[in-house]
Amino acid sequence: MTTIQDPSNPVNNHILIIDDNPAIHADFRKVLCPVDSQLADELDADEASLFGDSSGASRALKFQIDSAYQGQEGLEKVRAATLAGQPYAVAFVDVRMPPGWDGIETITHIWKEFPDLQVVICTAYSDYSWDEIAKAVGNTDHVLVLKKPFDNVEVMQMATALSKKWQLTQIANRQMADLDALVNQRTAELREANARLTGEVAERAAAQDALLISEERFSKAFHGCPVPMAIQRTTGPGFLDANERFLELLGGPREAVLMGNVDFWVDDTTAGRINGELAAHHAVRDLAASIRTASGETREVLVAAENLELGNSPYRLLILQDITERARLETELRQAQKMEAVGRLAAGVAHDFNNILTVILGNTSLQLRNPRLDEKLSASLHQVVRAAERATALTRQLLAYSRKQMIQRRALALNGMIEQTVAMLRRLLGEHIAIDLQLGPDLPPVFADASNVDQVVMNLAINARDAMRDGGRLTIVTSLKEIDEGTRGLHPGVTARRFVCMSVKDTGHGMDASTLGRIFEPFFTTKGPELGTGLGLSTVWGLVQSQGGRIDVRSSPGKGTTFTIRVSLARASSVAAERRPSEAPAALRILVIDDEPATRDVLPQMLAGHTVETAVGGAEGLERFRERPHDVVISDWSMPGLSGLEVAAEVKRRSAATVVVLMTGWEVRGTPAATDPHVDLLLAKPIMMRELERIVAEAARLHRQRLRAATAS
Repeated sequence: MTTIQDPSNPVNNHILIIDDNPAIHADFRKVLCPVDSQLADELDADEASLFGDSSGASRALKFQIDSAYQGQEGLEKVRAATLAGQPYAVAFVDVRMPPGWDGIETITHIWKEFPDLQVVICTAYSDYSWDEIAKAVGNTDHVLVLKKPFDNVEVMQMATALSKKWQLTQIANRQMADLDALVNQRTAELREANARLTGEVAERAAAQDALLISEERFSKAFHGCPVPMAIQRTTGPGFLDANERFLELLGGPREAVLMGNVDFWVDDTTAGRINGELAAHHAVRDLAASIRTASGETREVLVAAENLELGNSPYRLLILQDITERARLETELRQAQKMEAVGRLAAGVAHDFNNILTVILGNTSLQLRNPRLDEKLSASLHQVVRAAERATALTRQLLAYSRKQMIQRRALALNGMIEQTVAMLRRLLGEHIAIDLQLGPDLPPVFADASNVDQVVMNLAINARDAMRDGGRLTIVTSLKEIDEGTRGLHPGVTARRFVCMSVKDTGHGMDASTLGRIFEPFFTTKGPELGTGLGLSTVWGLVQSQGGRIDVRSSPGKGTTFTIRVSLARASSVAAERRPSEAPAALRILVIDDEPATRDVLPQMLAGHTVETAVGGAEGLERFRERPHDVVISDWSMPGLSGLEVAAEVKRRSAATVVVLMTGWEVRGTPAATDPHVDLLLAKPIMMRELERIVAEAARLHRQRLRAATAS
């Protein structure tokens, strides 16, 4: 190991050999770690002749040799040895060491970090001239050249001499460092004395300059800060100073704010709370409060305040953080979360209620088909059907509210829909609202979802009622409109030339341009929190858009509001399909799969005339289908275990001719069920007898078509 016995006279026999030839390393070890005493004596004699040591005692060094076979490896070893406190004194570096750095490059890299290392360049060729070496390495004082093949004595002499030189260099460096430290110490003492004398003379001027600079910095930081800040007096009203952002927030003139003529706290106790905390030497942090601006607007702020001393006088630093927008967004987020939770609950209730309504409507429809039914009982059952259909409309609204309704657009008589809705609205709006219907005669059918139309009319009517607190008139007008080619260019998004127009007009207080521009934004409302959620008109806009329609609004303060909705006309094929009587299909083999027992009980009765088999779930249904294929499979979408989509895929894999009907009471647009290639038809819950008959007739047509195609192929 390398040892340093005396810090003033360090001994270092640590040598690094950098050569790509392992034989060279072995040669160096034989020379520098000799076991031949005669060679050791010769080296002692050489050392004595070199350094003038006449003691005659053998002092041959026992060198510690490390090996590296490439320049990069050599640099890493130098680093590691230095970190370990055992630096190398001498490095023997070969010139040629392919494929990495050559010797000159290696020395250059090592001396960048360890300039004290003594280096011997070993070469068998004239790769570089001495001038080139000197120019490349730059420090020729620490470098010798050893020609290969080398003489053993010459190697030992170089190793011994350069080790001694490294030792002398370290001693010299240490002495120079001690001398520098002494000089620096004396220089520092002189400078300290000079600074002390100079400081005593210039102390007053420097303090004055520092004060001016500090005041300038504070003033710039204070007035340029984007956070509203003011320095409040502790005695008397008003402020010593206020930055621009504070004045902008309050909206008052600077003189009035500084004089304390602007009373901005909405709650009179806020100032008392701040004064009490500061009087107790407690800093105020994140105190929620409300302020009133000069224009009368209320803003929500977080208050921070603390005691401040300026010129030996007490003041208070007041900081306001405007969080009005953040508070509004937090309120809307909480409202949205509540609406989402209620929507989920509504969806669950509506889904289960649809199953119940299926049973009610199914059994009632079956009883009404009895030709011997008592007249009074028939009337009662018709009332049950009407009540169940109204309940169906309510569940559709619940599902629309939770955005899970299944859109069923078909040809509708708009006037009839409006008349049915208004019959319910008369009780809802109250006697102080007069309803005027101006329905255009002989309107063609529109292509829309009945429950959506009902919801749009109801939402607009309720919105009009809230705008007519003291009473007024609600007018609903329908008409057929036609736009020529020239006018159509002025209405972006309008592609049809003919459409039915529905206008809902009230005589309420109206809206200004600012309010009019935001009425369809979710959560925007001019009503109080207890009167509205801000979702009514945004829901109307979404429903109209989902029907492919367009909604416009005109309003001005004191002159009421008119909403105009354009509804697409039904195609002739859709109208014909609505009017065409359903062809009674031939008897089919139908498999009904549903986890709801009541649905499994009533559907076979509603499918009288067909061979119907039922299954409790997807697994049982597929087992029945494997035993005996069916013409039609009617499966619920949402079931424990296998879903309706999984059932449909397995059925189609086994029988391409089988028609798969998926039952659901939820929205299917944008879901896999809407585009799933294994689903042929969708059946909405609650199941109406006429809708079931239409679906079965269509399923029979598809089944016959597929059988004919299979036979032809």
